[in-house]
Amino acid sequence: MNAEGRCICARFAVVTEAAALGAADWIGRGDGLSGERAARTAMAAALAEMPVKVRVVASRGSGRGPALLQPGDELGGVPGDWVDEADEAGEAKELTPVWDAVVQPLEALNALARGAEGALAMIAAGPRGSLMPVPEMYMQKVMVAGQAGDAVDIDASVGENIQRVAAALGREPGELVVVVLERPRHEELAAQIRAAGARLRLIPDGDISAGIAAAARDSGVHMTIGIGGSVEGVIAAAAMRCLGGEIHARFWPVSRHQVEQVRATGRDDVEAPLATADMAGDGVLFAATGVTGGRFLRGIDVRPDGVQTETLVLCSNCHAVRTTKTLHRTENRGPMVALGIR
Repeated sequence: MNAEGRCICARFAVVTEAAALGAADWIGRGDGLSGERAARTAMAAALAEMPVKVRVVASRGSGRGPALLQPGDELGGVPGDWVDEADEAGEAKELTPVWDAVVQPLEALNALARGAEGALAMIAAGPRGSLMPVPEMYMQKVMVAGQAGDAVDIDASVGENIQRVAAALGREPGELVVVVLERPRHEELAAQIRAAGARLRLIPDGDISAGIAAAARDSGVHMTIGIGGSVEGVIAAAAMRCLGGEIHARFWPVSRHQVEQVRATGRDDVEAPLATADMAGDGVLFAATGVTGGRFLRGIDVRPDGVQTETLVLCSNCHAVRTTKTLHRTENRGPMVALGIR
């Protein structure tokens, strides 16, 4: 926080807004990769202006496009008025020298290319050591609301986990809605969910937003299951940490090289189960801005007086959940104008 007690989480909204605006020109143009490149360039530029130094510990799509936001990159640290809480003598301290970040400049490239809902710009950040470094690879994941967190056993069968989660939520298995990415690798999983009596909802992209929905009250989603990206897993863990949800996960390597990549991060047991606390520690935050919109955010809206974005910020430090509309004006080239918080 700064001397006035403001949490720095809101500053990360500027980062995802920049990425979303960078990708916006590519909505519906059939080229998601160019949209991601634009989002990556814009996110890197915004991070370079942050008052804290940000170290990238994991990055989705780091091997594509410009060599920006690679794991190990450090950006930002621009002098400003942001400081941590006062020390014992009552004097303000400098901000934590380095924050960790896991970045996904653009989720759902295909949705962007088609102009369909689901494309988001996202970041998770926190004090140094609070986010688990991961190589880009597959990860097995189960995400649920906090009251069902202890009920999940990633080693148990799908049917057993559905029974346990239903009991923890005070529901029947037939009342549960389970979200799964629509992929060929999930055909057997989908059959097991149906066999357990739960209602299956297949989605084309966006397991992070589906995980957030599972943790949120009255979203109509109770579980998100499947094999998806490891970077997305850590970002989802940060969101779960802020919302009180729970993610259970395990690396899913498909080659010896990937096994060695995991071990290079300091984890000898590649198959060890991972929980939220293993992946995201105290003080983490999550920010996302809609590009084409989706489950909980509206997409970029081009208006006569500027471009409007909608951003969600979740913070485990100040415990805020903010959805903010911002109008980025074009007429007077002035500062961004916040229209309010829903």
